[in-house]
Amino acid sequence: MTSTRPGPGAADGGPGFHPVIVGSDIGVYGLARSFHEQYGLRTTVVAFAEPGPIAHSRLIDPVLSGTAATEIVATLERVATDRRAAGHRDPLLLQSNMDWVVRILAHHRTALESAGYVLPYADVDLIDRICDKAEFSAVCADLGIPTPATVIQDFADAAADDWQPEPVGFDYPVIAKPASSADYHEARFAGKKKIYEITSPGELDRLYAALRGAGFRGRFLVQEMIPGDDTQMRSVTTYSDTSGRVTLRCSARVLLEERTPAARGNPSAMIVEPIDEILDAAQRLCEHTGWRGFANFDVKLDPRDGVYKFFEQNPRIGRNNYYLTAGGQNPTEVLVDDVIRGQRRTLVTATREVLYAVVPHRLLRRYVLDDGLRARVVGLMRTGRTVHPLRYAADGAPRRRLYVLTALVNHVRKYRRYYPTSALKANYAAAQQAAAARPAAGRRDR
Repeated sequence: MTSTRPGPGAADGGPGFHPVIVGSDIGVYGLARSFHEQYGLRTTVVAFAEPGPIAHSRLIDPVLSGTAATEIVATLERVATDRRAAGHRDPLLLQSNMDWVVRILAHHRTALESAGYVLPYADVDLIDRICDKAEFSAVCADLGIPTPATVIQDFADAAADDWQPEPVGFDYPVIAKPASSADYHEARFAGKKKIYEITSPGELDRLYAALRGAGFRGRFLVQEMIPGDDTQMRSVTTYSDTSGRVTLRCSARVLLEERTPAARGNPSAMIVEPIDEILDAAQRLCEHTGWRGFANFDVKLDPRDGVYKFFEQNPRIGRNNYYLTAGGQNPTEVLVDDVIRGQRRTLVTATREVLYAVVPHRLLRRYVLDDGLRARVVGLMRTGRTVHPLRYAADGAPRRRLYVLTALVNHVRKYRRYYPTSALKANYAAAQQAAAARPAAGRRDR
């Protein structure tokens, strides 16, 4: 799908920067691949381990670090010092696709910039505000952007004997999740998940008790569960330049999401397509708040009323960022033109229809139940308009190919365990029933 030839600047003295990414998952590899495709560059990756997505890569120079803020910052400073000692003077372009790491980087902006890093992020106060899902909902309300019905549960005083949670005024099942994933990162308790599907008040009470016992003192959101399977979800990614203008947009229709507790909610298959309504809403959000850098949004089409509802804004490019490059807009290009070259770009939107999938195609065909959508997926497969971010011809060492094959097999096992087709069919039926119950004037193509 994409060229493996180094992009402009790789053969004429270099592009004038060096990419550094903190993390080690598939999103880190996808972004490193985009840097390589555009500029022919290797990327330094400050990792907490060297798992399969980045292991044995010709694109990546890994540097291991601890996970504490002081350890991450110290490792980054050491990387900068070592590069200067080796005679390199180019600025270090810093990225991460993990919320809690972005927060650390933003909080230590002064020290990192002094070390030679360029941090294309919003101010830390804005990051802390907008990436709190409760605050995000308030901004959406101000702009008239729909969100799910929500109860905000504050645990600030949860240590008090007389503490009582807020009542939930809508029907179960509900979704419960931390308002700030950065605040939640340090909480430790049995059964911890990224997102919880709560079926009864008693189950919610047990979750609250576990959070109190773990010393969690942030905020949790309890939201109405919008019916439907994963194909109701949408993903949006934007880039806002240093003047506050959005210069890159990309949206995709999600086909399937991860179901393991640690990765729940991350798309594992999507079709890149421009969806103007949610692209415009995301752009309004970013430009209204004065956002800088990448942002990633989770959106769901509510089959009960045909309205797209925004769940959250993440302060980074996202785990599945390679879908932008696959969709025809390499995100590293707008990033570098903005913060390295100081160029003002016009807005671009990814429009290339392509299937992005990290799961086996056979599994995906089985998990897309809508006949029309499945036909579309199969058509993209048959015409070769598909991409797996880890399958890169310029980085095809045998051990990497073996890892990709093993990961594909493991996906089959994980979906069989965590999301059997019986659960999928129940979710799909719920969406169909909700869509059929609303007036024809409010329907959208599903």
